[in-house]
Amino acid sequence: MSVSIRLSRGGAKKRPYYRIVVADSRASRDGKYLEQIGTYNPMLPKDSGERVKLNEDRARHWLSVGAQPSDRVARFLDAAGVKERAARNNPKKGEPGEAAKERAEEKAAKAAEAEEARKAAEEEANTPSQAEEAAVEDGPAAGEGAAAEDAETAGEAEAKAE
Repeated sequence: MSVSIRLSRGGAKKRPYYRIVVADSRASRDGKYLEQIGTYNPMLPKDSGERVKLNEDRARHWLSVGAQPSDRVARFLDAAGVKERAARNNPKKGEPGEAAKERAEEKAAKAAEAEEARKAAEEEANTPSQAEEAAVEDGPAAGEGAAAEDAETAGEAEAKAE
């Protein structure tokens, strides 16, 4: 007969209360058990001493006989210092799903495009255009040429008007 240390639920609907029991592993959750070794009331605050009550001597006895604790009871036993529990590691638990990864990639691509566009706009604003550079290099001669062009267009306009 394999024996387990587990929780047996009691209490009303949405008001759970558990007994920590030693039971045959084949027995139903709330069914027949060999011995009750403690209680667990999840409705109490986490720092309350009444939340988990455990008879440590009986727990040690059943563990020495070969009883296997459930995950939750193993946590209680570890907190009480009765049995050391190995920490579990599931690195994939916090990893986002496929759709979330795709959305993150799209967002990163859009951000990279926006950054490139911003840099290009800054460079364009900081560097003077070729026409401005030519005007600065030519100096007053460029201004005279523009005035001559204006005179020619004014003369052409008068000729068309007549």
